[in-house]
Amino acid sequence: MTAATRRTFIKITGASAGVLAIGVAFGDRLLAEEVAAAPKFPMEPLAFVRINADDTVTVVSKHLDKGQGIATGLATIVAEELDADWTKVRIEFAPAKAPLYANRAFGIQGTGGSTSVNNSWDELRYAGAAMKVMLVTAAAKQWKADPAEISVENSVVHHRRTGRHAAFGALAALAARQPVPMDVTLKSPDQFKLVGNASLHRVDSVDKTTGKAVYAMDIRRPGMMRAVVARSPKFGGTVKSFDATAAKAVKGVIEVVQIPSGVAVVAKDTWTALKARQVLKIEWDFSAAETRSSDAIWAEYKALAEQPGMVAAATGDADQALSGASKIVEADFQFPYLAHAPMEPLNAVIEVGKDGADIWAGSQFQTVEQGTAAAILGLKPEQVRIHTQWAGGSFGRRATPSADYIAEAAHVAKATGGRYPVHLIWSREDDIQGGRYRPMFHHKMRAGLDGAGMPIAWTHRVVGQSIMAGTPFESHMIKNGVDATSVEGAANQPYAIPNRRIELHSPKSPVPVLWWRSVGHSHTACAVEAFMDRLAHAAGQDPLAYRLALLDGQPKLANVLKLAAEKAGWGTPVPDGIGRGIAVAESFFSSVAQVAEVRLNSDGSVKVERVVCAVDCGIAVNPDVVKAQMEGGIGYALSAVLHGAITLNGGQAEQSNFDGYGPLRLSEMPKIEVYVVASNQHPTGVGEPGVPPLAPAVLNALLALTGKPIGVLPI
Repeated sequence: MTAATRRTFIKITGASAGVLAIGVAFGDRLLAEEVAAAPKFPMEPLAFVRINADDTVTVVSKHLDKGQGIATGLATIVAEELDADWTKVRIEFAPAKAPLYANRAFGIQGTGGSTSVNNSWDELRYAGAAMKVMLVTAAAKQWKADPAEISVENSVVHHRRTGRHAAFGALAALAARQPVPMDVTLKSPDQFKLVGNASLHRVDSVDKTTGKAVYAMDIRRPGMMRAVVARSPKFGGTVKSFDATAAKAVKGVIEVVQIPSGVAVVAKDTWTALKARQVLKIEWDFSAAETRSSDAIWAEYKALAEQPGMVAAATGDADQALSGASKIVEADFQFPYLAHAPMEPLNAVIEVGKDGADIWAGSQFQTVEQGTAAAILGLKPEQVRIHTQWAGGSFGRRATPSADYIAEAAHVAKATGGRYPVHLIWSREDDIQGGRYRPMFHHKMRAGLDGAGMPIAWTHRVVGQSIMAGTPFESHMIKNGVDATSVEGAANQPYAIPNRRIELHSPKSPVPVLWWRSVGHSHTACAVEAFMDRLAHAAGQDPLAYRLALLDGQPKLANVLKLAAEKAGWGTPVPDGIGRGIAVAESFFSSVAQVAEVRLNSDGSVKVERVVCAVDCGIAVNPDVVKAQMEGGIGYALSAVLHGAITLNGGQAEQSNFDGYGPLRLSEMPKIEVYVVASNQHPTGVGEPGVPPLAPAVLNALLALTGKPIGVLPI
């Protein structure tokens, strides 16, 4: 690759004996509006990469790794350009310091939207390459040699002509004093040794296998107390009054305090806090609460679906085209509230001191959490130090615009005067009944086919709560009354249909909603792709050929469709009792197609036997991680297809744990084959794109098997 010419600012930001640290910032790409308006921190040591005297290379991740493997991906990018020994590469999470560690995809320090590798690719390549130049420069000065004669391999700097060599650690201190190159030469893909290496082990595998990896739940601070919160059983309810007499009588209880979200019980251990919470007497004010049941909400949604909504996208004249169509096909789809249900429940440790506060958490939105805690505690944001830990899953739940569980911890610390560290813990029941769900959605669809059975008109009305309304992202994400996350994948569906209109209704409810793995694509892809099969069925055409005929100008989608179909044996006979369905979706700039083979048992139960997946995500930095994310996305999506639903009874969630909100069992996991398209394009997302095609592929397999369409999830 030719020398880089884009404007970069590469600074030495920390150097000490035996330690070299550099940071890289892309000024015009980094400073989004939110970052530009954020508090400016003094120039503290900032590092993306650190080389230590023992030759270890520490890559500092600005993104949270919650199991998706991005720590390995980011470390791989740096190690590739640095020519580091992979066995000596380590990872640690960055402190909360925006804009220096901002996610350049959405302007604050945070992880989400399958952006981690995508937005760090250039940044970390430059960091690794710049550091290598500085090490070479240091060696050249020490050996009085021409830098052009010096090479780097496996964490060792070599001068081939004289045979001199030095490990990274021996050169780190001198390298830190060298000028930082403004332009560096990056490797071309054919020079990669680590990027694209399918056998590269994950940086977290050993620590997680041995139990050495530290999660927020593992944090222990001197004198630390545990806290749990009693929250309103109906969403939107508030505390009218409470009697803590019985709770305070439980041995080990320290304090009972009211905070904005409810009443907190502080005790010496979690079990005591939970027991004391059970005997709290609270009178709730439900005047502003959600008091309806799910059936009543569905009735409202279905009524709204019969009325025109805000236009999210339109081309041609859909109504006129429908009036002249040879055949009309209609469908309705219903998607329930879904909980995230990460394996590690929400929790955080907070410790308030004279110079500020420290927070230990699986922090996903560091900028939001830092600012929220600071406002509650009366501190400056930079006085709140967030120590990000490994997180046991999230699927979007830890990334709340209100920093809900971090805010609760800060409120408890404030209410107790900061006299001791507090470990706030949500139980599994708290989390599953606590809201921040993927919204309920109702889709009403109508298409007109011409004489050849091809669609000439398409109308699509979406009804569901807005995730962005009332958040700091509202002004950017809601335009003309349309929340882009409610219609993504529908407003921009890829098929060449000349007359289309997509509309949206965003009814309000006190039930708190949040992005869920793949956000709007989690329901729009199912509606679009299942409807496409109904159109193909009505036209008497093969679903694969039908799609390909409509994907002119969409080569990535067409290619993954063909690849998945080929590997699945599309068009070949299937065993009796098995249906085969296909679906494709583009999300987070990646294209994924899936073929599902589904068995319908005699008792009416469904077993997905096999899923074949093809993904185009640009350069696959870690192919094994890409495959794992596709597999995990398929399993997560299948949980929702078969089991996932949060239902309300009088405004209260009926499910409370995995007995009522069941995850996929091992016995239900299908055989999965994943095929990654070879590419030299910029890496795109993989954490979420495996989810959207699964549900429609399953529904389409059942349609092929039974001839009966399904429009309500879970099955």
